[in-house]
Amino acid sequence: MKIRISWPAGHVTATLDDTPTAATLVAALPLQATAHTWGEEVYFDTGLTPALEADARQVVDPGTVAFWTEGNALALPYGPTPISRDHESRLASPCNVLGRIDGDPRALATVRGGDAVRVQRA
Repeated sequence: MKIRISWPAGHVTATLDDTPTAATLVAALPLQATAHTWGEEVYFDTGLTPALEADARQVVDPGTVAFWTEGNALALPYGPTPISRDHESRLASPCNVLGRIDGDPRALATVRGGDAVRVQRA
């Protein structure tokens, strides 16, 4: 399944894996939210409350599409966060991994806190 994440300055598409949280997200589309940034990560509340999956991870590759269950938020890291060690993408806590951004995840650097974000099927 592909999704499109758009904001005033741009957009990315992402390919989602077949996971319970990805299915929950897709069923709720389209979603609109307000973006927040944390280092080189964009996150936003989805209003969804999936459970933490057994393979949840805190350190992920840049461009990973993750779901932060503690914040009911989609988390999109494109580089280091304030708690990263060296150049890793370390999320606030373990997150469900849903898939990957297609192409260069650094496009997310144009998202500003407070931007309107829309997630829809691609």
